Amino acid sequence: MSETNTAAEVAAPHRYTAAMAADIEARWQDFWDAEGTYEAPNPSGDLAGDAELAARPKKFIMDMFPYPSGAGLHVGHPLGYIATDVFARYQRMTGHNVLHTLGFDAFGLPAEQHAVATGTHPRVSTEAAMDNMKQQLRRLGLGHDKRRSIATIEPDYYKWTQWIFLQIFNSWYDKEADRARPIAELVAQFESGERATPDARPWSELSATERADVLSEYRLAYASDAPVNWAPGLGTVLANEEVTADGRSERGNFPVFKAKLRQWNMRITAYSDRLLDDLDGVDWPEAIKLQQRNWIGRSEGARVDFAVGDDAITVFTTRQDTLFGATYMVLAPEHDLVEKIVPAAWPEGTHEVWTGGHATPADAVAAYRAQAASKSDVERQAEAKDKTGVFTGAFAVNPVSGDQVPVFIADYVLMGYGTGAIMAVPAHDSRDFAFARAFELPMRCVVEPSDGRGTDPAEWDDAFASYDAKIVNSSGADISLDGLGVVDAKAKITEWLAARGIGEGTVNYRLRDWLFSRQRYWGEPFPIVYDEEGVAHSLPESMLPLELPEVEDYSPRTFDPDDANTEPETPLSRNQEWVNVTLDLGDGPKKYRRETNTMPNWAGSCWYELRYLDPHNGEKLVDPAIEQYWMGPREGMPHGGVDLYVGGAEHAVLHLLYARFWSKVLFDLGHVSSSEPFHKLYNQGMIQAFVYRDSRGIAVPAAEVEERDGAYWYQGEKVSRVLGKMGKSLKNAVTPDEISAEYGADTLRLYEMAMGPLDVSRPWDTRAVVGQYRLLQRLWRNIVDETTGEATVVDTEPDEDTLRALHKAIDGAGKDMAGMRFNTAIAKVTELNNHLTKAGGPLSRSVAERLVLLVAPLAPHIAEELWRKLGHTDSVVHQDFPVADPAYVVDETVTCVVQVKGKVRARLEISPSIAEAELEKLALADPAVVAALGGAGIRKVIVRAPKLVNIVPA
Repeated sequence: MSETNTAAEVAAPHRYTAAMAADIEARWQDFWDAEGTYEAPNPSGDLAGDAELAARPKKFIMDMFPYPSGAGLHVGHPLGYIATDVFARYQRMTGHNVLHTLGFDAFGLPAEQHAVATGTHPRVSTEAAMDNMKQQLRRLGLGHDKRRSIATIEPDYYKWTQWIFLQIFNSWYDKEADRARPIAELVAQFESGERATPDARPWSELSATERADVLSEYRLAYASDAPVNWAPGLGTVLANEEVTADGRSERGNFPVFKAKLRQWNMRITAYSDRLLDDLDGVDWPEAIKLQQRNWIGRSEGARVDFAVGDDAITVFTTRQDTLFGATYMVLAPEHDLVEKIVPAAWPEGTHEVWTGGHATPADAVAAYRAQAASKSDVERQAEAKDKTGVFTGAFAVNPVSGDQVPVFIADYVLMGYGTGAIMAVPAHDSRDFAFARAFELPMRCVVEPSDGRGTDPAEWDDAFASYDAKIVNSSGADISLDGLGVVDAKAKITEWLAARGIGEGTVNYRLRDWLFSRQRYWGEPFPIVYDEEGVAHSLPESMLPLELPEVEDYSPRTFDPDDANTEPETPLSRNQEWVNVTLDLGDGPKKYRRETNTMPNWAGSCWYELRYLDPHNGEKLVDPAIEQYWMGPREGMPHGGVDLYVGGAEHAVLHLLYARFWSKVLFDLGHVSSSEPFHKLYNQGMIQAFVYRDSRGIAVPAAEVEERDGAYWYQGEKVSRVLGKMGKSLKNAVTPDEISAEYGADTLRLYEMAMGPLDVSRPWDTRAVVGQYRLLQRLWRNIVDETTGEATVVDTEPDEDTLRALHKAIDGAGKDMAGMRFNTAIAKVTELNNHLTKAGGPLSRSVAERLVLLVAPLAPHIAEELWRKLGHTDSVVHQDFPVADPAYVVDETVTCVVQVKGKVRARLEISPSIAEAELEKLALADPAVVAALGGAGIRKVIVRAPKLVNIVPA
């Protein structure tokens, strides 16, 4: 410490410093914990009998909860948490019962990978990371109800995750009722004969295995053999959303291949329409809604069957009007029919370019399948890439023309979209056109071009696509579409197909069922066991939670990352005592085998908002009255849900879509009153930081970089600088602990909120933090004597200028906090504080108290301390937010500009409420205006009271 600083502290021992801030903040955090300041009461039974809560509006505010990383928090992480805390504090001060808490999404791959590398149990490292993050978050003064905090790894929590899974497993979607129903009701329909079995045999004649297979086609959670994303380097399968655009795993950057494995799935596709339609009833950013709509991808068209031998290839098309133009077909390489239709030898006359140079169709198909398995879906659909494929050796029959059309496999067709097969109309689709050119396939024009190119595709440079043209060359034995427009042609051909049982009008979706299995240890065990016949059985609720067993090796078996011909081996499968059990599931003790996959890390976050409501309920998922109170539908919230949910936009089609699905199932089954989990969604921006890299492109420590003459240097070497993410790996992370130690947590809170609008990204600048620190020092000095530590306020009324400054700040900052415009709220508080500083002299007590209340949501620790120094013994947290007096918010006078022929000739100081006629009279009488008119007549006077009068001379 310098001699200057020492002298200043001796002269002003009660000056607001970082050391004082640390003391104040620690004391008030302890006080809040001891007093339960932020504990939100739940209704006790019938809300109508709970007068105190019934009289207060409620507000449920949530953050997307964090994953407890061992690296802890950097200053970018708390941005959203501080914002929701400010908003929650403002809501408490405006009379709301506020529920605000934070838990941890603690299952997941990082902890498991750490366990593999170190031998430390994932729970040990995860709990250590949670403890560290709790301390970091506590230091920020976040007003969370800590009684309600949860962690997804606790058995008391994942008991209910397993319970919800079983609700989904034991349900089916009734399309007629448009909702989920218990699977027992479906069984009753089969038993009574109300619903026929697939082969029309009586239900009683089906074996247990056959019944299970039938029900699996209906269950909302089911196991099936399906193409999946297999990452040998991780030893697990991945959801589409966890694979990068270049076909690698998000975590670990390993190659991902297509493989067919038996996996658990969630039938989220049953809810496609409701997931789309209900977006209209939630208050979400339009960009997020658009992403979900595009991901679900609803499109109307027709299903068409193309006969191939004794089988049929079914396609979905939105352009059934172009059916006469289908000159070949393409199957996804993974399509089930491929192996059935491939002949032993190439048909006579097969083009050499179709065979890929292989001796037999089987060889060609096998080689191409291996090639396609190494590509991501994005790579396979890239518009610019060369079209590849191979002839299967089979031909299908075009149902309208009777033509034999060759059947290819090609990687630009995916099993995850439509039926995994397309009818190719190369004259009118650019991808098909490119493929046809590459493989010398015929093209037929069936939509008349309007650009003068003619009707011979051989002379075209690309396909012609139009929804506003006539159909041509489309006549068969018993149907003609020639001369019709697209809409009429679609209707006619769809009716024709349906009449012959070879097609029908239908709706297709881009959305696929949700892959729900992971070959990992650190996740929720499935509450499923298999009998000796392989039939899946759900565990009864009395056996939940099914806890994770101990295993000697936490890692799934991994393989050569480039070896696609491998299959998962899960860590749980190695604990045979746990896997093989004897259980009584109601029909006597029997031997069973447990499911050895675990749930994905998304499972726990699909429903955590409900556990916040009633976290210690061991008998129910959530008490219905409590759920209704906090999340039930009400005016302006037709689907109910959390009042405000803040988090990153990157979860648009992952967590947010999955949580909506779970919420709708629980709603259908009567467990909750809210059919949407989150009513209002707000996406905060990102705090960015400069990344410095040396000549090798390696990040160097940002704190050690020097700026000289407009360039940046690290240890004598010139380095580059770009704005990017903040993180430990980029060596530019700044922790909230560092800033809190140097300036105090209240300063950090103010700086992060003042950096700019909450929903935009902004660069971090440690040097700028001091500005908010000085604001707090000025605030402190305006109320506290730095020598004695006592409040300096006086019991006199403030002057009118001060009242106007005060009430304008109250009005503006209050509106800004309600609208989450915290940067402008801080600007208004700063303006008021500067006014008071310049005015000099002791503050009026009434002004000081309202200033403290104004600051309280933003900087709660210093506000509590000042509130206590002003003589109050209760917490500032639940005080009423000050109310602005309208008489002082409106300016006494405003300046009105008077123009003559577009030039300013006068400025009038007038009442803001002046009538237009009175303002016109004053303007015309002003001497400067009279002189400017020079006796000329007036053609028009335009009055925009109270700011403008424009006079147009005759």
